[in-house]
Amino acid sequence: MEINDKKYGKKPYIVNIEEATVQNDRYRTTMWTGEKLQVTVMSIQPNDDIGLEVHHGIDQFIRIEEGNGLCKMGPTEDNLNFEQKVQDDDAVFVPADMWHNILNTGDKPLKLYTIYAGPDHIPGTIHETHDDARNDPNEQD
Repeated sequence: MEINDKKYGKKPYIVNIEEATVQNDRYRTTMWTGEKLQVTVMSIQPNDDIGLEVHHGIDQFIRIEEGNGLCKMGPTEDNLNFEQKVQDDDAVFVPADMWHNILNTGDKPLKLYTIYAGPDHIPGTIHETHDDARNDPNEQD
């Protein structure tokens, strides 16, 4: 399955999101970007995480398709006062301006997709690994 934001972004697009998420082996692939919405699929390796982050003015929806993890959220990066285990079929709702992270606590990749309301990444963003995302100057808040 080809996932190509540059090919489908801002155009009508229908995809089996579960299949696209499970088949994705990259840390992050931006699969569709519109004016007010963006969808990415992620594959988080065991003992890794999505990275502690906050999206200013952007609400986020995260759907876990495979794996087990631990979700942490809070009002500041030093006060993650909400913590809950997540697993297959769970949905995580992240309010705008809320610091959050999801850690893979399982022994296989944590497969998820996320919807940003509005876009957070540059259209077409692909990060093969978490280190690629950490080192991308466009990903710094």
